[in-house]
Amino acid sequence: MLVKVYIKRHIQDGKYMEVSELIKKMRLNAMLHEGYISGETLVGTDDPQILMVVSTWRSMKDWVSWKDNEDRKKIDAQLEKLQIKPTQYESYVFSKYRIYVKKGFPDPIN
Repeated sequence: MLVKVYIKRHIQDGKYMEVSELIKKMRLNAMLHEGYISGETLVGTDDPQILMVVSTWRSMKDWVSWKDNEDRKKIDAQLEKLQIKPTQYESYVFSKYRIYVKKGFPDPIN
């Protein structure tokens, strides 16, 4: 089951290039992690200081494994220092998987 993860960051003025490089580094590492499918970075049309990273994962298990990864956490800590608000995470699956969301993604769902 595919999982879409939305990661919203409110970055400090003047820090876009630094944040952009860190996000690229994180994505390169994610590409090596099991279950990663794709990612894109969007800029807010109403506020260019808001970045939204959308990543697609094979499963919740793969996403959680990456979110808990120590290398990712190190880069994330650097990013947090360049933000004006904490990072917001939201994950979604297609609506046909609603029953699995309600059950907390029990096995055999990967």
